[in-house]
Amino acid sequence: MKRPVYIKTIFLYYPLMPFTLYRYLAREVLSAFLLGLVIFTGVLLMGRMLKLADMVVSKGVPLTDLLLMIVYLLPNFAIITIPMSLLFAVLLAFSRLSGDSEIIAIKASGISLYRILPPILAISLAAYLLTALTAVYALPKGSTAFKELLYQSIQGRLSLNLKEQVFNSDIPDLLIYITKNSGQSGILSGVMIQDERNPKEISTIFAETGSVAMDETSKRLNLHLRDGTIHQSRPKENYRLLGFKEYDLAIDLSKTAADFDKNELDMTLSEIRQNLKKGGFSKKLMTDMNLEVHRRFAMPFACFIFAIIAVPLGIQNRRSGKAAGFSLSIATLLIFYIFQSAGKSLAEKGLLTHFMAAWLPNFIFLAAGAYFFIITANEKRFAIFDRIAAALSQLFKKARPV
Repeated sequence: MKRPVYIKTIFLYYPLMPFTLYRYLAREVLSAFLLGLVIFTGVLLMGRMLKLADMVVSKGVPLTDLLLMIVYLLPNFAIITIPMSLLFAVLLAFSRLSGDSEIIAIKASGISLYRILPPILAISLAAYLLTALTAVYALPKGSTAFKELLYQSIQGRLSLNLKEQVFNSDIPDLLIYITKNSGQSGILSGVMIQDERNPKEISTIFAETGSVAMDETSKRLNLHLRDGTIHQSRPKENYRLLGFKEYDLAIDLSKTAADFDKNELDMTLSEIRQNLKKGGFSKKLMTDMNLEVHRRFAMPFACFIFAIIAVPLGIQNRRSGKAAGFSLSIATLLIFYIFQSAGKSLAEKGLLTHFMAAWLPNFIFLAAGAYFFIITANEKRFAIFDRIAAALSQLFKKARPV
């Protein structure tokens, strides 16, 4: 039986084989990696684009500010999309190599599956370093900068963009409902305000009419209300009802995002560690901060695990095309993030340590990846692929018209 041309070529140039093969594999993976990065980042960005576009249309936020916000969001996406894209790239590359029988040619030349790992691990190392640097340095800066720019972009436009007949919650601890807003004149009708800025004295204000003005120097929004009532509730005190002909409500908009409570994504590692030592935060925030310390290293490490598990999955998933490779990537990622969510829930209930909650999905997937890799290297197939193929075949037979 005559051997294919590419197998003859491999035997002929065997001394150059490792370097040539490694370069070939790296090019195959990197091209798919860039494709995956664009796809996954675009998908995640679409979830935010509707809200961001609404800011441009309804609040008059400049397009340049919108583009800056997208840039500030990228680190938050990158710690997820880089490992996702690597999994997609390796799986897609090895699916094609297996489907075109190039894996058979490589093995026929005496190159085992273990010897083709170095370029994959080198790319995984680069992806790990990029993800780790993003998680440790770029994520907190980007998250804080996004909130500050978001607040600065809308604070001077609130007076003209209080929507009619909806609950406006752009100002922290204030909920404003307006029946009619005349726009440029600043005249409001049918005003309801829920003021929770002072938790010890929550007020609900109703007014027939009002006017709004913005003091650009002091960054204060002044609401001048007429003909209304103030309903106040205080802990351990009686309910109070006050009527007024005129009432002025001043809202300070000079604060920035840094003045408000930060969540764990806004903090650097040093800030998280200092806050954990200091204490005094809510139980949920303490748990989130403890998990975030480990998550910023556990999530980048997933690059290695995804690469190892994608090699056997790609080889076993032969002749299935890009759509099947993409679907298998999504399924693998879904299972991984289900494990992550389960770990976080168990940590919140005190059933797992914070270290185990963050790293347990990595350990499970690393063991599974090593097992699948050994099976594939020994020329065995996963039974699940044969069962899925048989089930799909039966489904198509039933769906086919007689």
